[in-house]
Amino acid sequence: MFLRQLSYLIALDQFRHFSRAAEHCGVSQPALSMAIRQLEHELGVPIVQRNRRVFGFTQEGERVLAWARQTVAALDGLRQEAHFAHDIAGGTLCMGAMPPAVQIIPFLMESLRAAIPALHVKLTLSASTDILHDLMEHRIQMGVMYLDQVPAGDAFVVHELYAEQHVLAAAPGMALGGRKTCGWDDVARLPLCLLDPSMRTRQIVDGCFKKAGIRPNIMFETNSLELLYAELLSGRLATVLPVAALPQRGEPAANLQIRRVLACPAPAVGLVRLRQSVTTALVAKAWDIASHLVLNDILTL
Repeated sequence: MFLRQLSYLIALDQFRHFSRAAEHCGVSQPALSMAIRQLEHELGVPIVQRNRRVFGFTQEGERVLAWARQTVAALDGLRQEAHFAHDIAGGTLCMGAMPPAVQIIPFLMESLRAAIPALHVKLTLSASTDILHDLMEHRIQMGVMYLDQVPAGDAFVVHELYAEQHVLAAAPGMALGGRKTCGWDDVARLPLCLLDPSMRTRQIVDGCFKKAGIRPNIMFETNSLELLYAELLSGRLATVLPVAALPQRGEPAANLQIRRVLACPAPAVGLVRLRQSVTTALVAKAWDIASHLVLNDILTL
């Protein structure tokens, strides 16, 4: 069995198409197909379902795929460990972060690069459930997400970064009054643009409205922060967001009216990684740096 065959198998799962997987791996389609057949022969089990129009893996193939990811991830870790021992200034770190935590990413990147100047980071914005799945599949090494979404048990290591605080935000032209705080009844009187109900931060907001017995005036919903910002900055609608998800401080976002919303849960947001008996020096150092960040002060009104 060759590691090349395992990498072909992972690419095949990623692209779900023999030609595109072969192109990604820099080989011909026949060469990739032959390598997969050789792997099936060596293991004595069918891996790919070839008698269907829709591509898929057999039940045995799914288990082989899981081991392939773990093996290739371990090899990548070994390579990084060797390189890291020679040059602590570099390495590649794959991370996932939930969209409501987007504004803490610059602080995190600045801290990491200050200690590891040539660090190469691959960061993907994902839902918390996807972050957990990618950690289990060894696609990423660290995640930033709601810690109450992490399953109980010993599979993951977590570290709290800050307690989330929701605020009401509106453009300067919208009448909010002079108070620094507001209640959910005040929020419900305004035309609102909110994140999609599938997102955890929106579920928290919906829970607050429900607990208060209030029906909000929701005019626009989206799973895109960029589209939400566009509606917010146009001055037509207000929104409720975590402080960490507000637009970048600067023009025109610096002029937003911000009000702290009372009687709102403050879920913990933090770092998550897979618990492993052996962790690469790069991941261990990145985790140590990130876990020393103090963010509550800059994310609290």
